[in-house]
Amino acid sequence: MIYENYIKVFFDRLMAGILGILLLPLFIIIYILLFTTQGNPVFFVQMRSGKERKKFKLYKFRTLKPSISGDLSMGKRTFTFFGNVMRRSGFDEFPQLFNIIKGEMSFIGPRPMPIEYEEKYSRTHLLRFMVKPGITGWAQVHGRNDISWEHRFELDLWYVNNISLFLDMKISWMTFIQIIISIFNKEKKQIEMPIFKGSNLS
Repeated sequence: MIYENYIKVFFDRLMAGILGILLLPLFIIIYILLFTTQGNPVFFVQMRSGKERKKFKLYKFRTLKPSISGDLSMGKRTFTFFGNVMRRSGFDEFPQLFNIIKGEMSFIGPRPMPIEYEEKYSRTHLLRFMVKPGITGWAQVHGRNDISWEHRFELDLWYVNNISLFLDMKISWMTFIQIIISIFNKEKKQIEMPIFKGSNLS
């Protein structure tokens, strides 16, 4: 509890602030490249469920082509060329440093869920909301979008029950390795998670 509620929170905000300053030039370059290659909106903003299911706005760089309706969260999802590069490198997640500084997210934790899924959780699912959502997490380093929703929830719940400094360091290292592999593995296509319709977890 001490690590999760105090040490982790302190270092999350400290590192997010430092990275925000150090990466500001890169942030500006990415913004300009996205604006010139795919136009507005540059940012993808969506309401998500955080710790204790509190709602917050999640920020990412846009990597998807807008649907006909203009709603980036609906319809068939297609990556822009530069957006695909962003996804492989993980640079699309940079704006979430702002979410961490605001105390809405952590670097490590279950990925924040869209609020549209609120009515589909079982009692077991709700346990994942005992911790802050993260940019990366135990489920992300064990398959990310290549695994089923049921397995993803199981991995999230395992993290909630075993959260520690050592585990967060391990996830950080595994995430770094996966990003490097993803950048150089050009044949691997980006996969989007299907819409969550509930699972058989009780």
